[in-house]
Amino acid sequence: MSAGEEPSSARCDTGTSGLNHILGGGFPPNALYLVQGEPGVGKTTLALQFLMAGARAGESCLYVTFSETSAELFAVAHSHGWSLDGIDVLELSDFAQQLTAEAESTLFDPADIELQDVTKIIFAEVERIKPTRTVFDSVSELRLLSQSAFRYRRQILSIKQFLAARACTTLLLDDLTSADSRDDRQLESVCHGVIALRRDESAYGAERRHIRIRKIRGSSFLGGPHDYVIETGGVKVFPRIVPKEHHRDFVREPVSCGIEGMDILLGGGMDRGTSNLLMGPSGTGKSSLAITYAHSAVARGDRAALFTFDENLDLYLAKATAFGIDLRPFIREGVLHAQQIDPAELSPGQFAHLLLNFVERENVRMVIIDSLNGYSKAMQDGGILDLQLHDVLTYLGQLGVVTIMVLAQSGFLNEFRSPVDLTYLADTVINLRHFEARGAIRQAISVAKKRSGGHESTIREFKVSAKGLWVGEPLLQFRGVLTGVPVLESEPGVPEKQETDGSDN
Repeated sequence: MSAGEEPSSARCDTGTSGLNHILGGGFPPNALYLVQGEPGVGKTTLALQFLMAGARAGESCLYVTFSETSAELFAVAHSHGWSLDGIDVLELSDFAQQLTAEAESTLFDPADIELQDVTKIIFAEVERIKPTRTVFDSVSELRLLSQSAFRYRRQILSIKQFLAARACTTLLLDDLTSADSRDDRQLESVCHGVIALRRDESAYGAERRHIRIRKIRGSSFLGGPHDYVIETGGVKVFPRIVPKEHHRDFVREPVSCGIEGMDILLGGGMDRGTSNLLMGPSGTGKSSLAITYAHSAVARGDRAALFTFDENLDLYLAKATAFGIDLRPFIREGVLHAQQIDPAELSPGQFAHLLLNFVERENVRMVIIDSLNGYSKAMQDGGILDLQLHDVLTYLGQLGVVTIMVLAQSGFLNEFRSPVDLTYLADTVINLRHFEARGAIRQAISVAKKRSGGHESTIREFKVSAKGLWVGEPLLQFRGVLTGVPVLESEPGVPEKQETDGSDN
């Protein structure tokens, strides 16, 4: 906690748990906050949640609306299943129009008359109900009534001082619709804090929403953009994951998949608290190997979570059944959570918090992401994929979770390409390949690296059949298996002079 920062117990609940986390417990009380965002980003919804949190705590709350009617506010509340009991609404939309008509028949400047009278009404209502929380929706109307930057700043300062003297925490909503509002640094300088809401529309799928805290005076906060959604029930914020905030003591022991050859390749198995990347072209058995690890984990009593981005979940489970693994009983028992993820609908922040909830609340010990190809499509900005995935993997690792990621490469025999290069992030990299031998397509498996311990450097044959997975002996008689077109150098019992015979390829 920084110097001068108030303890979280003294904070003002925002009504949104994710925003509370970002702010270190909530808003520092008795201050003025600016909530910025274009129409439709959820400012009104967020403001109502703020007031309802106060009403639940027995506080007096006031919503001052210049543009929306009371009926519109109640319609918003009704759409979320809320009641606005305990919240007073001061509607000034009709009053402003009335003042304008009256002012035209006087010798005074209409702007002065409107602004003074509106201010008197607001202050009188504050004196009457003595709110500890107030919302002004929106300051764009005050800006128009003021008609000059000097008068507008003076008005905001008078509202700030009046409410602060009465121990009131206030939100000013700014819809950024006027030309001056988009670069209104004066308003930002007056306010104690600035919260910016943003909505980005994508070429396909749901829009993405981000919240960013631009400043909070005298208080630390979690910086950067944070995903949020508006759903039935209100605004839900997903704070950016900070790995250093999460840690659990665990024994870094090897985790077996029950296949002897695989355990030998990995020097005993995948270690707890590590991230493991299975990479190779389509059809090499990456998902089958991941499923085998999931089955082995739940069979010995660990909880696991499986997320599919690219395949229909029913087909995915049917594929497992085809080689002798039935995951459905474990799903019914609740020890395995299997979920199909639509990258067009779920934001990266939502997915990260989905993982966090399962790991911390359900004590999940293994997480499988199949595949990173679909996961990467959920990121609108590919440049931040590495950073976001780094935080997720570090977080999972510090809690002792075995993370298995599947990455499909394009190509079939040689010239493999990956949509993203994440090998440097993974603690263990396992390569799966097709290769041609004796007129048949076969598969091979090898371990390229393992940070947490030793591993075998050989290349072994790998097979998926109705009987399950099989890892054979090292392919010592071949050279060039990883290229996809190997050369048969020698076989046991075959004279070395026959090693280049074309019939053996």
